[in-house]
Amino acid sequence: MNRLDNQYRVPGPFAVLTLMLLLAGCSAGEVLLNTDSPNVPMPNEEFRGVWVASVANIDWPSRTDLSTEEQKRELRQILDRAQRLNFNAIVLQVRPAADALYESSLEPWSEYLTGEMGRPPSPFYDPLEFAVNEAHNRGLELHAWVNPFRARHPTATSPNTPDHVSQRKPGAVVAYGEYLWMNPGDPVAQEHSLAVMLDIVERYDIDGLHIDDYFYPYEIQDSTGTVVEFPDGGVYAQYLATGDTLAIADWRRMSIDRFVEQLYQGIKRVKPHVKFGISPFGIWRPGNPPQIQGYDPYEKLYADSRKWLKEGWVDYFTPQLYWKIDVPEQSYSALLDWWIAQNDKGRHIWPGNFTSRVFLEGDRRWDPVEIINQVELTQDTGGASGNVHFSMKSLFDNGTGMAFELGAGPYRAPAIVPATRWLGAETPPRPMLRIEDLGTGDLVTFGMADGSPEVARWIVWRFDNDSWVTEILGGWRSGVFISAEDEETAGVAVAAISRTGVVGPVAAIRRD
Repeated sequence: MNRLDNQYRVPGPFAVLTLMLLLAGCSAGEVLLNTDSPNVPMPNEEFRGVWVASVANIDWPSRTDLSTEEQKRELRQILDRAQRLNFNAIVLQVRPAADALYESSLEPWSEYLTGEMGRPPSPFYDPLEFAVNEAHNRGLELHAWVNPFRARHPTATSPNTPDHVSQRKPGAVVAYGEYLWMNPGDPVAQEHSLAVMLDIVERYDIDGLHIDDYFYPYEIQDSTGTVVEFPDGGVYAQYLATGDTLAIADWRRMSIDRFVEQLYQGIKRVKPHVKFGISPFGIWRPGNPPQIQGYDPYEKLYADSRKWLKEGWVDYFTPQLYWKIDVPEQSYSALLDWWIAQNDKGRHIWPGNFTSRVFLEGDRRWDPVEIINQVELTQDTGGASGNVHFSMKSLFDNGTGMAFELGAGPYRAPAIVPATRWLGAETPPRPMLRIEDLGTGDLVTFGMADGSPEVARWIVWRFDNDSWVTEILGGWRSGVFISAEDEETAGVAVAAISRTGVVGPVAAIRRD
């Protein structure tokens, strides 16, 4: 059998008893169809995501001068690494600043891809299409991460192209310090970003669309230390001219609320199974819970993130809990518990972790044990079912031991993405299994009857040397090979996972 790195072995008498229950009375090559609840070791449901940032070439591509093949090789290395460490989702940044790391008729190619805004990769390929296919081949989800309103980042060096939003719709874009920003309260800016995001959902086979904490920009100060007001007074005046009376801060929050709601509704209209996630600043407001101090994104970013969760305008919620567990004024555990208590609609809570702090210097550096403790605390907390790590760099060999600690610790066994049943609760049917002796070994093939729902991934169990070995495979797979030299594998069990994460019944088959 193909031996993937995301395998896990369940040893001992439990496995032997389970195999007996599954295969008792089943002749060689016969599929056992009457096991409604076979006791195979079901993987835990836990989202294990990692952000792969493209802005400023943080994670991928590592440089702007890489060839197409070098870009592909780097991305494959990222996906292989995530798979080996038993992650199950990649959150790939494809729109860092009103630009595109994919083929788009609405926005120009990103300079973080090729070094020049508007220049496509050569030889040509579509990075997002490539990333989706390669992720799915490995049994990983691919979430497209987009920034909703940032139009230019200070690290950009090439001029804006004629098809950039600052040139096509200049009235919707303002300068704010070293940034260009689409005015979130301007209906033209909102319509443009909504069109871009829904275009991604419609054209690509992504598993989720993800936006981060940048709504209104983080405030800047002038040379005297005075906060520079965001220049949206003209659009606000137009709002007041209609007879409405909200104060400007409330109007800004209303604008963001409307955008989030419309985006969620639009995604469900285009592809209902695609998950929508937001990763806001980890504090809603200081004082919530009472000991929490610090930045107030409700007042500063005009982000009423608690409202989005309470209204159910997300499928998963990833507050950036970028603080230690034992710091009372920004406690990871206290904030996690508070966010869980706000989850009236029962959405997924998958907090974000600042894993990259393990390779920072001085007082900013964390020991990897802090991240391990955060992940294990999340695993033990009812109401939370996963984590997202910033960023991919932290999971490569950098002398910190972070990857080893995760892979040998809380991520030592594979896990499946928790089911999102409110987007579709249909259970996949039991797979059809067949075994064929090829002389050099046995080919176990599996599939579904015609007309069955699409399979996103497979769970494949192999009974091997008194233990179960579990693998998570892409939905495109149709079989596994067991070498003739492998005399230990006695049987195989398979279950299908739907696009919304629902696991179907298990089918099992035994060898001669």
